[in-house]
Amino acid sequence: MATNTPDVSAFKEMSPIMRRLFGLLAGIERLGNRLPHPFWLFWILSGVLAVVSAILAHQHVSVRLPGTGKTASVTNLLSMDGLAFALGSALDNFAGFPALPVVVTALMGVAVAEKSGLTEAALRGTIVKLPPKWVTFAVAFAGTVSHAAFDAAFVILIPMAALAFKAVGRSPVIGIVTAYVAVSAGYNASPLVTPSDAILASISTSAARVVDPGYVVTPLASYYWNAASSLLVALVVTVMIELVLGRRPESGADDQDAEPVDLSLSGVERRGLWLAGITGLLVIGAAVAVTLPAGSPLRGEDGSIVRSTLVLNIAVMVAVIFASMGVVYGRVTGSVRKLGEVPGLMAEGVKLIAPVVVLFFSISQFLAYFSWTKIGSVVAVDGAALLKQLDAPTLVFLIALVGLVSVMNVLVTSGSAMWSLIAPIVVPMLMYVDVSPEVAQTVFRIGDSCTNAVTPMSAYFVLALGYMQRYRRSAGIGTLASYTLPIALVMLVAWTAFFAIWYLLGLHLGPGVPVR
Repeated sequence: MATNTPDVSAFKEMSPIMRRLFGLLAGIERLGNRLPHPFWLFWILSGVLAVVSAILAHQHVSVRLPGTGKTASVTNLLSMDGLAFALGSALDNFAGFPALPVVVTALMGVAVAEKSGLTEAALRGTIVKLPPKWVTFAVAFAGTVSHAAFDAAFVILIPMAALAFKAVGRSPVIGIVTAYVAVSAGYNASPLVTPSDAILASISTSAARVVDPGYVVTPLASYYWNAASSLLVALVVTVMIELVLGRRPESGADDQDAEPVDLSLSGVERRGLWLAGITGLLVIGAAVAVTLPAGSPLRGEDGSIVRSTLVLNIAVMVAVIFASMGVVYGRVTGSVRKLGEVPGLMAEGVKLIAPVVVLFFSISQFLAYFSWTKIGSVVAVDGAALLKQLDAPTLVFLIALVGLVSVMNVLVTSGSAMWSLIAPIVVPMLMYVDVSPEVAQTVFRIGDSCTNAVTPMSAYFVLALGYMQRYRRSAGIGTLASYTLPIALVMLVAWTAFFAIWYLLGLHLGPGVPVR
C-alpha cells in the first residue's frame, strides 16, 4: 500500500479557500493524533470523574429527581467506598456492558457470511445486473445495505466499487469515493436491521433507565427513519458524484487503459446465492411464525411484538440468519467444505473485533463509575432545567445536538464509544423535557454518520486512501478529503433538514415510536 503523503504541487494549485480547508483538516489530524488511544481516554476521564466527584461530594451537591421526589446526592469515587466499588464491580461492569454480547454474537454470524464469500457475491450480483448509468446509485445504496455486515462493509465494498466503475468505463477513483462515502457518511442509515441498531439501542436503554428503570429502546426503534434515510443517503451521494465530483477533470486514474474487469457470477455462485437467500427467508419465516400467534412466549409481557424476545435479541437473529446463509452458500460453492470449519470462521470474526472488546472494558468501567457517583443525574436534571429556562423550540436543541456530535465525531470516530460517553447525560436530560431516548439516539446517529467520511482519524479513511493510491499514485489525504468533504457537508445539511421535516410532520421513527 502506498504512503499517504499529500500531493504538494496539487495543494499549491488549489484556491485559497480549499487550501484553508485542507489546512484545517491537517490541523484536525494533528490534534487527533495527540489524543490518547480511546482505551486510555476513558481511563483518563475516569480519573477526572473521580476528582470532580470528590469536589462535588464535599460541597454536598444534590438534586431532586422529577416525578419521584427522591434526592440524588453526588458520591465520592475517591473515598474508600468508591475504591471498594471500583474493584468489586470491575468484572460485573465488563460482563454487563450492554454492547459487548451484541457485538460478539452478531459478528460471529456475519463472519461466516463474509468468509464464505456470500457477502461479496451478493454485492457483485446486485451491481452487475444494473445498467451502467445506475452504477453510482447502486454502489451508494449497496453501501447502506452493507451495514448489516458491520465494518466488513468497508473492506468488501470499496475495492469492489472500484472494479464496478472500471467495468463500465468510468474512473475507479470515483467508485472508491462513492463506496467510502456511502458506507461511512451513511453509516447509520440502512433498510436492514444492523448490529449497530442493537448496539446503540442497548446503550440508550441503559441511559434511559436512569430516569425510568423499566424503559427499553428496541433495535427497531428507528427502523422507518433508517430505511427512508438510506434512500436519502444514496440520492445525495449519487447527485454529488454525477453532477459535481465525477466531472472533475482530475478524477481519472493513472491506468485507464488497464484490462477489462469481469464482475459476473459463475453458475455455482448464482446457485449458492439463490439457496442462501431461500435459507435466509426460511429462517426469518420460522422466527416470525413462532412469534406472531397470540399468547406466544416469544412476545413481550404485554403481548407486544415490538418488545418481543425476537426483536429485543435481534443480534442473535442476525447471527443465525447470516451464519445459516453463509454455510449454505459455502457448501454449494465449496468455500465451506464441512461444518467443522464454521467455528473457525466465527473465530476469525471475533479476532477482528478484539480491539473493540478491549475498548469496551475501559468504557464499561467509566460508565459504572459515572452512574455510581450520581453526577449524571445532577447534570441531567440541571441541564433539563436550563433547557426549560431557555424556552427554545425542541427542534432547535435537537439540531444543535446534531452539530455538536458531528464535530465530536471528527476526533472520536467510534460511534459506540461516543454514544457511551454522551448518552448517560443527553438521554436523561432530554427525557426530562419530554424528548424520548429514541429521538435522542436518532439525532445522535445523524451527527455521528456524516463526518465519518472526512476525518483522517478513521482507520477506514486510511483504508480508502490506500485503495485510491492503487489507481492514482499521487493521491494524498487532501485528495480524498477534497472528494468526501463536499458530500459530507451536503449530506449533513440534507439529512438534518430531512429530520426537521420528519419531526414537524410528527411521523413515527419506528414501530410504536412517535418522533414527538
